[in-house]
Amino acid sequence: MLLVLGLVSAWSVLIPGVMDWDNIVVAVIGSLRLTGPVAAAFAAWVAARRRRADRLRALTTWQAVRPPLAILMVVVGAFGATMTVLAVRALITGEGDGPLPGGVAMGAAGLSLYVVAGWVVGWVAPVAVAPLAAGFGTYALFTWLAGGAPWADRLAPAVHDPYDALRMMPAAAFTDQALWLVGITTAILLGWAALITRQTLALAAALIALLAAGTGVARLLGEPQEVAASENIAYTCQEWPIVVCVHPGMRGGLGELGSTFTTIAARLAGTPAAFNRVEQRSRSDTEEAGKGVVPIHVDDLDAGYADRAASEFVEGLARPCPGSPAGGYRAIVVAWLRDEPLPSGPLPEHRHAATWFARLTETQRRDWLRMFFTDFATCRLQSRYFGGDVRREPPAAPSYPMNPPYEHEDTAPSRHETPTPGAGETARRRSRVR
Repeated sequence: MLLVLGLVSAWSVLIPGVMDWDNIVVAVIGSLRLTGPVAAAFAAWVAARRRRADRLRALTTWQAVRPPLAILMVVVGAFGATMTVLAVRALITGEGDGPLPGGVAMGAAGLSLYVVAGWVVGWVAPVAVAPLAAGFGTYALFTWLAGGAPWADRLAPAVHDPYDALRMMPAAAFTDQALWLVGITTAILLGWAALITRQTLALAAALIALLAAGTGVARLLGEPQEVAASENIAYTCQEWPIVVCVHPGMRGGLGELGSTFTTIAARLAGTPAAFNRVEQRSRSDTEEAGKGVVPIHVDDLDAGYADRAASEFVEGLARPCPGSPAGGYRAIVVAWLRDEPLPSGPLPEHRHAATWFARLTETQRRDWLRMFFTDFATCRLQSRYFGGDVRREPPAAPSYPMNPPYEHEDTAPSRHETPTPGAGETARRRSRVR
């Protein structure tokens, strides 16, 4: 049952389309949120039955710890089987290097803590509701720790949710967390054994385990909470027609991302937002991108991932225009950049603008965007930019005199001039005198 639950919960945690060892380790650790409480309930059920059976029997330290250790073997074996199934899937896809040993150890240690906690609850309260109390209690406790303060979430056998392929715990942090979990689990188990057997040696061993747990906590709190995956791995890139770089586990998305962002790059060419390189970044990454570099967020490779990344980028090119007519014109340009049908808009002038913009050729639209990109980005588009006179400052007409004076009195008028009244009559009189 634990194996089935582990596979189902781990598969639900896996980032869709991402296939690398870090993702697998995170998924298996994430499965503890479901398998851990179930293992705790099982341990509490066995402990309650054992307590009722051994009520009048004196136990040695070994006799006391042997049943919970047997349960640990079963539970950790199920965890190992889950890890094996997912590892085979990774090997089939050609992933190399292998999982982080610290991550696997941390997952097994976390599951052990659930079991020991459930065992102690069942032993202390051997009643029918003990399994339910252990299951729901451990689930509530570790969920609260995982969502609590930054120092508290490191104490829980869990990882951050949502899971980010580009932002992972350092390898040393997994090892330190495993040391803390093993130490506190051993301390609780041996402390319980010392309490029921009254053995000083078991108590001394519990104190030593508690010191190891303290060492793990001190080292864990001294480590950075998370590191960028780019510090440990190299991007996988597609070089043409623009450079698109993603996490190696998401290499399957390069083709669709490249096609989508190549279209956007062509339409933004010549504008302040022009780019020639696209890089996948973590949402928690605040580092500024260089000139011509576009950071995008790809959380998974589920259906529509490229369109979601493109929409998020395009929406960030221009600030929103709520309650303003410019918002309708902004929506027309955004839809074109997204390669979507142009919206008609709520106003008649918006519908006229969409019709006019749809009649333009692709080259004309790109020229138009280069001319009015600043107005688009600052929410200042107007109806006159869509089909009207869009010249910002029409060139002034040259000033020429309309009727220039003649330089000489005997200068003959141009053949285009209209003769003055009486000129024909004077000519006829001169002819009769001759």
